[in-house]
Amino acid sequence: MIEKNYIIFDFGASNGRAIVAHFDGKRAIMDVTHRFEHGPVYVTETLYWDILHLFSELIHGLQISLSKFSDIRSLAISTWGCDFGFIDEQGKLVSNPVTYRDKNRHDRSKPLYNVLPQRELFELSAGSTNEIMGIFQLFSFKCENALELRSGRKMLMIPDLLNYFLTGRACNEYTNATMTLLCNQYERTWEEKILNRIGVSPSILNDLVMPGNRIGEIQASVCEHFGIHSIPVIVPATHDTASAVAGIPVIDEGKHWAFISLGTWGIMGMQTDQPIISDQVFLSGYGNNAIPEGKNMMVKYITSLWIIQQCRNRWRNENREDLSWDAIVQASVQAKPSKTFIDVDKPIFGLPQADMPKVIQQDCQQRGQEVPESLGDIARCFYESLVLKFRYNLELLEEISGQPLELLHIVGGGTQNKILCQWIADAKGIPVIAGPTETTSMGNFIMQLKADGEVKTLREGREISLRSSFIDRYEPGNKRYWDNAYEIFLRLFHNNTK
Repeated sequence: MIEKNYIIFDFGASNGRAIVAHFDGKRAIMDVTHRFEHGPVYVTETLYWDILHLFSELIHGLQISLSKFSDIRSLAISTWGCDFGFIDEQGKLVSNPVTYRDKNRHDRSKPLYNVLPQRELFELSAGSTNEIMGIFQLFSFKCENALELRSGRKMLMIPDLLNYFLTGRACNEYTNATMTLLCNQYERTWEEKILNRIGVSPSILNDLVMPGNRIGEIQASVCEHFGIHSIPVIVPATHDTASAVAGIPVIDEGKHWAFISLGTWGIMGMQTDQPIISDQVFLSGYGNNAIPEGKNMMVKYITSLWIIQQCRNRWRNENREDLSWDAIVQASVQAKPSKTFIDVDKPIFGLPQADMPKVIQQDCQQRGQEVPESLGDIARCFYESLVLKFRYNLELLEEISGQPLELLHIVGGGTQNKILCQWIADAKGIPVIAGPTETTSMGNFIMQLKADGEVKTLREGREISLRSSFIDRYEPGNKRYWDNAYEIFLRLFHNNTK
C-alpha cells in the first residue's frame, strides 16, 4: 500500500501540536511538525482564550505540514471541551471565548439551579453537572445580558470555530456538544426544554455532526491568503477526551476495564453502550458524554495535574530558573511518605492561583494536618492525594457497574510520570496499562481513517492504535501502604462512609 498522510491538530488547554500521521495500511507513525504553548488571558476581570492566536498556530502547522509531505488526505481538529464562541449575522467573530476556569461561570451554578434544578439538568442532559460545562457560561452570559448573546447568532465550540474559519461551515460536532449539557443524549439532539428554562433561543445552535464525517474543504479565500492548497476537513470526536477514549489501545476487550485520561484534568470512567441515568450515578458525581460510533463514556472530571502545574509556575517564578518535571517528581519521591492530604476537587484548587503551594499549605493547616514545607513535601502531598482520589472514584465506578475492575488504561501526557502510574496500580491493586501519550491524536486519526474508508469500526481503529503504540504495564504492589493512607483519606474527606 502507498503511504497515506493525515494531519492531526491536537490542542490542549496549555499547548498544541500539529501532527502528520503516516499510515501504511497496518500501523501509523506520528510525526510532530509544529508545537506551541498557549494559555488563558486575564483581562477586565475575565479569563479568555485567544482564539485568533490558536487559529494562527493552526495555519502555521498546516503550512509546515503541507510543505513537508505529499498525499495529505485530510485534516481534523480536536481540542478541550466545554468552551465556545459566537459569530454574528455577518459571520464575524463576536469576541474571544471565555474559559471554563472563569470565576463568573462557577458562581452562576446556584442561580442556574434556581431555574433548572441540578437533578433535573442531569435527567435531561445525562451529563456531569460540573460547573466547567458550557451551560454555566451560557447562563452567565444570559444573566449579564452579555454582548455574546446580544450580537451572537451561532454558538460554536472551540474546534467548531476553527473548522468554521477554515471551511465557512457552521456546525456542532456531537461529542463536544454534549459538553454543554444542552443535548438529549438518548435522542442525540439538542434539548429545547433546557434552553427554554434558561431563556436562550435554540436558533443559536447548529446542525449536529457525528465523528468521522467530512464537513467540507478549506475554502479558497483561506488557501489564497495563506499560500496553501485545499484538503478535506473531517470532524473527529472534537472533544479531546472522547478522541482519547476512541484511541485507547485496548489489550483485552474481555476484561472489565476503565480508563483515566491523565493530564490537566484527570478524566476517569468506562465505556458503555448508552448513557446511564440513575440516583447512584448522579450522587457519585459521574455523568455521561458521547464518544464515536454512538457509544458513551460514563466519566468524572477530577482536578488533576493542573494543581502541580500551578505549583511549578510559582516555584519557577520564585527561583527565576527552569524547573523540570523530572526534578519535581524526584523531589516527591525523596520526600517522606505523606500523612497529609488535600481533596483535589475542592473548588479553590481548580481556579488559577498566584501561589498554589501556599493554598495547599493553608488547606492542610485548616484541617489540623501537618503542613508540608519543602517543594518535595508539597509535591508528595499532591501526588498521593491525587492517587487516593483516583482510587476512591474507581471504587465508585465498581459500585455503579456492579463489577470489580480487572484492568486500568491510563492515557495522555501524565503517563510520562512513571512513578505516578505505579502508585495508581499499587493503590487500586490492579494492573495498569499506560500509554500512549498521544492517544487523543490516535483517536482523531482513527476517525479520519473511517472517513477515508480505511477502517469501518472503532474496534478496527483500536487495533491499529495497539499496533502503532508503545505502552507500559505496571503490576500492583505495596498495597498495604496505600490501604493505610486510604483510611486517613476517607476520614478526612468522606467521613469514612466507604
